[in-house]
Amino acid sequence: MTARRTGVLRAALLAALAGMLAACNAIGAQGTGSPGTGSPGTGAVPSSAAPGSSPPAAAPTAAAGARSACGGRGSVRVSSASALTSALATARPGQTIVLAPGVYTGDFVATVSGTQAAPITLCGSRGSVLAGTSIQEGYTFYLNQASWWRLEGFTVQGGQKGVVADGVSHDLLYGLYVHSTGDEAIHLRSFSSHNIVSHCVIRHTGLLVQFYGEGIYVGSANSNWCRYTGCKPDASNFNLLVDNNVAGTTAENIDIKEGTTGGTITGNHLDGTGMVAAAATAWVNVKGNHWTVVGNTGVNSIGDGFQVHQVYPGWGVGNIFRGNRAQVNGPGYGIYVQSKSLHTVVACNNVVAAAGQGLTSVPCSHL
Repeated sequence: MTARRTGVLRAALLAALAGMLAACNAIGAQGTGSPGTGSPGTGAVPSSAAPGSSPPAAAPTAAAGARSACGGRGSVRVSSASALTSALATARPGQTIVLAPGVYTGDFVATVSGTQAAPITLCGSRGSVLAGTSIQEGYTFYLNQASWWRLEGFTVQGGQKGVVADGVSHDLLYGLYVHSTGDEAIHLRSFSSHNIVSHCVIRHTGLLVQFYGEGIYVGSANSNWCRYTGCKPDASNFNLLVDNNVAGTTAENIDIKEGTTGGTITGNHLDGTGMVAAAATAWVNVKGNHWTVVGNTGVNSIGDGFQVHQVYPGWGVGNIFRGNRAQVNGPGYGIYVQSKSLHTVVACNNVVAAAGQGLTSVPCSHL
């Protein structure tokens, strides 16, 4: 594919993101401004949060990308954990819940859905911290069958898992700072499709179990299909992961499971510093079908930059990699593909440096 066509695809994806933001903003018009635009506690993640000697240069903050409103007429403003719990339980389509700066200790759950015309928003600044009660158990924020939600700008800290979404669609996680979790930071699971995770900053996962310390995790391992999806493949499909900054994960920065189809990973800044060999050997591991991985930048891996595997029959097929930049600083490939039979397309315009085995384990394609 030509650079022009690659640019067109990325523009289309970002236009989709902007459209969702615009739809949400219409609900919160006349708001008080975007988290991360200079208000106290809304700055970039401190450099101490970025492990390694070569982190991605431009860590996205909550202010990155399109400006959006937090608050406005009719908003519900909360300043305590009990008030937040109550607001979540009584949320209705079109409502915005605004977090005052402070620490909200607990495991919080949303179960009511918004609509396309009237999504539900939960927003706050970096100084608005949802703090899980323990890294041993619990989800700090749980979207349980709650679609058309928008989570924006605040911090999610601790919990066994940071943000988990089960059975949702058209949710937007934008500009969150998720860190210090027992297992993974963000998980889209149980038929969660058509969601966007954008401009989030993720650090320090796997504090309980290193093997489960992914940054962003989409789908479920086939061994868990009977637990989460009625013994069927976890078809968490067509999700978009865009412009996130992920580092300090013990497992993959991004893990795409078998059973998922048609998602896009684009514009992310990835860093494998802190990765544990028993848990992962690449920033991104794709085991689903027909994912597009385009325009990402990665540094520092103990193995490969990107990987494709088949761990369940019929999966790991038809994925595309193009326009990525991989400073591997490791012994493997920039892009490792388990087998030519998986029909992975690796474009020759991927740029790879300091990879012991070179660009890719399969012939590259001039698209």
